[in-house]
Amino acid sequence: MDVISLFEPHCGAHELELVCAVLQSTQWSEGPMVASFENAFAAGVGRKHAVAVHSGTLATWVALRALGIGAGDEVICTAHSWHQVAQAIALCGATPVFADINYWTGSLSPEKAALKVTPHTRAILAGNTNGHPADWTALRALAHAHSLTLIEDSTEALGSRYRGQCVGSFGDVAVFDFSGPSALCTGEGAMLVTDDDALVHELRYVRQRRLADRGSVSVGARIPLQAAMSEITAALGVTQLATLDERLEQRSEVVAWYQAAMQSFEGIKPPYLGEGVDSVHWMLYVVHLGKRFSGSTRTQMMDDLLSCGIETAAYSQPLHQQFYYMQAQEAIGRQRGQLRDTDRIGERALALPLHTKLDAAQVEYIVKTLKDTATNVGAGAAIYL
Repeated sequence: MDVISLFEPHCGAHELELVCAVLQSTQWSEGPMVASFENAFAAGVGRKHAVAVHSGTLATWVALRALGIGAGDEVICTAHSWHQVAQAIALCGATPVFADINYWTGSLSPEKAALKVTPHTRAILAGNTNGHPADWTALRALAHAHSLTLIEDSTEALGSRYRGQCVGSFGDVAVFDFSGPSALCTGEGAMLVTDDDALVHELRYVRQRRLADRGSVSVGARIPLQAAMSEITAALGVTQLATLDERLEQRSEVVAWYQAAMQSFEGIKPPYLGEGVDSVHWMLYVVHLGKRFSGSTRTQMMDDLLSCGIETAAYSQPLHQQFYYMQAQEAIGRQRGQLRDTDRIGERALALPLHTKLDAAQVEYIVKTLKDTATNVGAGAAIYL
């Protein structure tokens, strides 16, 4: 049986041509293709500098290390996300302090984050959850009031805009991720962007040890990671970036099909757009199940949908509910119920397929099948967007 995939990457003649050109060259590691991708990406999001890295988690780790954040430091973040870039906080030895989300946007709540600030807090890591921009005006004010670094996680939001600016332009440093289901997909890969000339120098150093540095004793005073992007990955990035606007427009058409079909659900709500949000490019089409549903019934629905040829996913497995963090030091605060809205959404957020290869008939089939399984599993419980 053919399965409607949650995500399918786009690959055309230009991607194949440029990748083949790299394969036929003598340089597969970081080189001119990576530099071209960095320059084009920085220009596209309106930042001075871009640094290509191997993954979103590594990119966040690189940023934290470049900022000097480590053991004894705290970073306020959310436990609710698709890409678990917040894991980088623990990887660098710092303590992640989970604050609750805004129920409507799914992003870190500035008001709830403010309650978590302590003398050990060094930074705030906030994301544009599933494409919806966070409240960057309030988050910037909070960071400024406590002299904190603001790190923007834009791994899910490429193309969205807030108060006239592209996402990725609000943090002191911002992280983008190019693994699936990103609209710009290179398989693996990520990008750090910043306007800080001193910070970008440190980001590039921490990212990797270059061949030119191998004879230097002083450079080895700080141990860099091996987290650079390959020329092959950058070749995919360059071509995908060139056609990104067209691809985002096609994905928006798919979202419109979903919106029309979803009207068959009683009590359906349109997707929420927060104050100051100009446009949202959703990473996946996410629905919130009604109160009668739980994590186990969502799993049953996912199994039913897969048996009908539709791949779905639990949008989030909140970090504070995962074993590593539940066993970590008490200061992090992992007990269930402390992050009420995160728990509430985490159990009932269901991600549906969203990519450019979907057609209107497939979307109609997905929604009809979803309605049938929701009725069977939830005894007619409503589904809310």
